[in-house]
Amino acid sequence: MKKIKLTAEKEIYNFCKPYIIAELGANHNGDMELAKQLIIQAKEAGADCVKFQSWSKDSVLSRKKYEDNYFLTDDYRDRTDYTLEEIVDKYSISEEELLEMKKFADEVGIDCTSTPFCKKEVDFLIDKLDAPFIKVASMDLNNYPFLEYIAKKGKPVVISTGLSELYEIDKAVKTIESTGNKDIIILHCVSTYPPIDSDVHLNNIKTLMTTYPEYPIGFSDHTLGIAIPLASVALGSCIIEKHFTLDKNMEGWDHKVSATKDEMINIVEGSKRISDALGSYRIIVSETEEKKKEFRRSIVITRDMKKGEVIKYEDIDYKRPGEGFLPEMTEFLVGRTINKDLKFDHILLKEDIV
Repeated sequence: MKKIKLTAEKEIYNFCKPYIIAELGANHNGDMELAKQLIIQAKEAGADCVKFQSWSKDSVLSRKKYEDNYFLTDDYRDRTDYTLEEIVDKYSISEEELLEMKKFADEVGIDCTSTPFCKKEVDFLIDKLDAPFIKVASMDLNNYPFLEYIAKKGKPVVISTGLSELYEIDKAVKTIESTGNKDIIILHCVSTYPPIDSDVHLNNIKTLMTTYPEYPIGFSDHTLGIAIPLASVALGSCIIEKHFTLDKNMEGWDHKVSATKDEMINIVEGSKRISDALGSYRIIVSETEEKKKEFRRSIVITRDMKKGEVIKYEDIDYKRPGEGFLPEMTEFLVGRTINKDLKFDHILLKEDIV
């Protein structure tokens, strides 16, 4: 199984304790004090990393989109107090602000990276921010020239696969590989905010593991609550990416599908428990379970018996604790001779028979 050094401190592979990314995205609402609170709470919740999105109003949408002024989220569609361009500009994060957040995250003790949407943003993340890895959004999975540019930077590349069919995922992987970069992590993703459960298709995690056995597979989640990301851990996800907020009712377009601090705590702690509980494929009795074998039954005699008597089937019963002959030894004991006087309910031992 391939292991990838995602950061200086974290090596990931399928079925490892998942690396938890608190996706801040635009949930800072353009307010860096709010962003700092998100970083603090993500750290307190046990997340491994906070991730921003590096888009600006000029790097993600065309003029036509601004002229159409069409908001993707229902909450904003009927707003007249600002335009799409104004809100995109407000919720973006500048290079200076992102550097400030990276420094703050370092002080707090949590990894920090971002998703770029143009080559200039890629250069900044690598050359200035020193991002440990680059996360590619689902919308750019089929942006093959962009993937090639990112891959050539030599950092691990994490790709989300929302909106994509398998042939597109395969072309994306081959594009990255063609640069010599083999540090690829693939995240199953459904780009609906939120998807209904029947649209999540978590079994695609197993499909991706089978199709790309050389690469770790994770899950970028947009579902409500914690059940689905935790289920992904049971399937072996090495990364869980989950939007993160201080309050689901805040102004902003991703807060409603985001995890709160309490939810993130449950994801982090639940992921660790599930990972530990999955254990080995080899059926073994644990050291602690070994001590419980007294719960099993031993062979006991059903009456007082005298020295020299021969054990018959009707002389045998099975009771706790499992300290003597086990029930599977019945055939061995029937026909054996007792070498001492024994009382009713006595647990038969080796020294009791000839």
